[in-house]
Amino acid sequence: MEETDIKLRADGIQKKVISPGKGELSTFPDGTKVKFHYRTSLCDGTVLDDSRMMGGRSKPMELILGKKFKLPVWEQVVTTMREGEIADFTCDVKHTALYPLVSLSLRNISHGKDPLEGQRHCCGIAQVHSHHSMGHSDLDKLQANPQPLVFTLEMLEILPPGSFQLEIWAMTDEEKMQAIPQIHEEGNALFKSGDITAAAEKYYSAIACLKNLQMKERPGDDLWMKLDLMITPLLLDYCQCKQLLGQYYEVLEHCSSIINKYDDNVKAYFKRGKAHAAVWNEAEARDDFDKVIKLDPSLETSVAKELRAMEDRIREKQKEEKGRYKNLFNYSSKAPAAASTG
Repeated sequence: MEETDIKLRADGIQKKVISPGKGELSTFPDGTKVKFHYRTSLCDGTVLDDSRMMGGRSKPMELILGKKFKLPVWEQVVTTMREGEIADFTCDVKHTALYPLVSLSLRNISHGKDPLEGQRHCCGIAQVHSHHSMGHSDLDKLQANPQPLVFTLEMLEILPPGSFQLEIWAMTDEEKMQAIPQIHEEGNALFKSGDITAAAEKYYSAIACLKNLQMKERPGDDLWMKLDLMITPLLLDYCQCKQLLGQYYEVLEHCSSIINKYDDNVKAYFKRGKAHAAVWNEAEARDDFDKVIKLDPSLETSVAKELRAMEDRIREKQKEEKGRYKNLFNYSSKAPAAASTG
């Protein structure tokens, strides 16, 4: 048994190698980036999470060691692995108590949501002992009844410090603030090239980053407001992508959140008006477009174009419905006659 395995066992972690890796064991200095697939299971074999299937796609986990990840045991166990190695790690409750919160963040990310959605503004331990539902029954049960977990990890890649570009989640607060304008520009470039989905992901990553920074501030304070003013244009660009991708209700939600804080934001009204028109909310669309013209009369031509497009769609829809009702009436009037000939 290797010395590292003996140390793990003494700390309430049992390692079982399923497939050995290759090469020498890294020294894993702080700043090392590790990329791995994970599957989390209860001791009875029930699978909670699997990075190969999260959000309907296969996306490996990435950690940068020394950044104080919420689940310290993952940092601990990966440093016993070689590239290509697959191993089971059965971990005592003292290592797994915060897993429900980590799992919730990972699930949110895999579905394109805010990583902090569903979490209260308090520390992790307080959340573990609260009765607040996490929106997932399996995580609620695990939170109420912490138990040992089995982490099956496959180490894909180990990158030494300085051999890769830092991703936004691994940056310091200062580095994040400096990186946001560049990420916004990258999103804009992707949008102009026609890669709308990739652009939305860029905007989303920047928004999530700023919201994470905002969580550390008191709502309404100067820095909180500064961050919110940085979030707003990113959120509007994100809504533009979602509109083009046909996700209108998400546009309505985000634009309404902007208008609730900034009731003079012309772009938010305009985008919300277009989204209302797309889901047949004619009255709401007209109200929003009226507000656009009051706030910026120079947009009257653009609004008129949107209104004409909406009216054309409504007429076409009414024409289709009239045709369906006519066919239904003809069928109904013929049915008794057909029956009487039997």
